[in-house]
Amino acid sequence: NEWYANTGMAGAHYASVFYSHFAAAGMDVRAEESAARGRLTVLYDSGVYLFEFKVADGKPEVRALAQIRERGYADKYRRPGVPVHLIGVEFGREERNIVGFEFETV
Repeated sequence: NEWYANTGMAGAHYASVFYSHFAAAGMDVRAEESAARGRLTVLYDSGVYLFEFKVADGKPEVRALAQIRERGYADKYRRPGVPVHLIGVEFGREERNIVGFEFETV
């Protein structure tokens, strides 16, 4: 997949962990679809969940959700009556845990 080419090893690691959990739960999970340029897409319960994962040095940089918006990752999935949930998750390089989380529904 394109995770390792585009996000570096750290971002790809976290995306892979989320992917494996969603896939094990039987969800329709799509990794880094080239056409959508997104990081991780989950189609579940008549909705679309777009995840962007970032690794931050120090405090959260609040850039994952901004990237989803700026690059139009949701455009491919916009349809009347279908909620698209944008989810930005940032992990601390030192903490190796979630240090920032933002979401919105469009």
